[in-house]
Amino acid sequence: MADNTWLIAGLGNPGPGYAGNRHNVGQMVLDVLGARLGGKFGSSKARAVVLEGRLGIGGPKLILAKPLTYMNLTGGPVSQLAKFHGIEPDHVVAVHDEIDIPFNTIKLKIGGGEGGHNGLRDISKALGTKDYLRVRVGVGRPPGRQEAADYVLRDFSTTEKKDLPILLEEAADAVESVVLNGLTEAQQKFHSASK
Repeated sequence: MADNTWLIAGLGNPGPGYAGNRHNVGQMVLDVLGARLGGKFGSSKARAVVLEGRLGIGGPKLILAKPLTYMNLTGGPVSQLAKFHGIEPDHVVAVHDEIDIPFNTIKLKIGGGEGGHNGLRDISKALGTKDYLRVRVGVGRPPGRQEAADYVLRDFSTTEKKDLPILLEEAADAVESVVLNGLTEAQQKFHSASK
């Protein structure tokens, strides 16, 4: 088992047409982490693009993965990569959009429900457990009577785009904090952060 190896899965849909959608914020966060690690994503047999690197010299190994499947089929690539690298579910981190928390907010948890998020539901099914970590990046609720599915498949608004780079950096910080300091300490830092 790889005790010091973490699988970080950035959830989203494949292709340039979805790249700027709220639903793809998890993959946007992985782009930030990838830039920090100084590497480039490459293809893998697990239907994902993957980048491997270490947090600092001799630090934990990160396997950053952006599944190339659609959101509702995310579990297959995540499960395949976890098995291949010998990573237990408590070292799997799903980075995803969350409509139940306001835009510009980050919440962290392990386990629990999927809140109607099909990507999380598929990961839970494929891993055989809900007990993996989640970095929940707030995208806010849809306005008026707009359907949640339509809302998350739209790009961020012009106003949101101004704050988005900072949000992505903070979410990347949250991932690193979970890996380096554990969930409780990371929650204390990010849940109490005021905007």
